[in-house]
Amino acid sequence: MSTNVNTSLPLEFQTEQNRMNILGFWMFLGAEIVLFATLFATYSVLSTRYAGGPTPHELYDIKGVMIETILLLTSSFTCGIAIYEMHRHNKKGLLTWLIITLLLGLGFVGMEISEFIHYVHEGATMQTSAFLSSFFVLLGTHGLHVSMGIGWATMVIIQILKRGLTPVTARKTFIIGLYWHFLDVVWIFIFTFVYLKGLV
Repeated sequence: MSTNVNTSLPLEFQTEQNRMNILGFWMFLGAEIVLFATLFATYSVLSTRYAGGPTPHELYDIKGVMIETILLLTSSFTCGIAIYEMHRHNKKGLLTWLIITLLLGLGFVGMEISEFIHYVHEGATMQTSAFLSSFFVLLGTHGLHVSMGIGWATMVIIQILKRGLTPVTARKTFIIGLYWHFLDVVWIFIFTFVYLKGLV
């Protein structure tokens, strides 16, 4: 693979290896789309099978869900600012906005865990009904992805601190940015088709 650097391109695209890695990650996101599409389809089929257990109207707290949504959508915005600062070669700005993004993500995960604990205390578990099984699997898979994204971004931050802003660390930052935005898009679908539809 050629190691020639094309400085006329953004930092993350300056080497052929970086461009190939980013293309490969887009392909990975395609597989992730298939995964979540399958989970959404399963939820759609099972979402009215309550088996005498709690219904969405009895469970969902729209206020809490709105706060989760604001946290995650705001984190997508701050992640975008981080990438903008990276393109300006502003290492301090990049790290600042990345850390803010992760703090917002941690807030989201914390609220989702609290929501799940509340549901379990209300007697709503995966074993209660097909609806709850599909609900917990869909949201749990998304929450796990967000948690992995937080860990992944933390490792990228450590690399930037150690190695500075290079084509390699820029590529890794850009990829985690794509991943984070993808998770935000998935959440918009969850918010719309799980929570809002469930409350109609």
